[in-house]
Amino acid sequence: MANHKSAEKRIRQTERRTEVNRNRISRIRSFVKKVEGAIESGDKSAAAEAFKSAQPEMMRGVSKGVLHLNTVSRKLSRLSARIKAL
Repeated sequence: MANHKSAEKRIRQTERRTEVNRNRISRIRSFVKKVEGAIESGDKSAAAEAFKSAQPEMMRGVSKGVLHLNTVSRKLSRLSARIKAL
């Protein structure tokens, strides 16, 4: 329980920020699932298009501080390799 006005304010700010970050991560996961779905269906062109739209969204997550750069780079690399293998 917060005992100071500043602590109460930090709690409010944290709640808002947490909601925004959750939405951002959820959005990124949705983009990744679209890519994976296209890969599973075996449609290389659809997978490439989905990958092109997912890439900036994932990098935006890095710039906003929700994901680490190395994590996103690894995921993008693996998705790209799976698309090339089709």
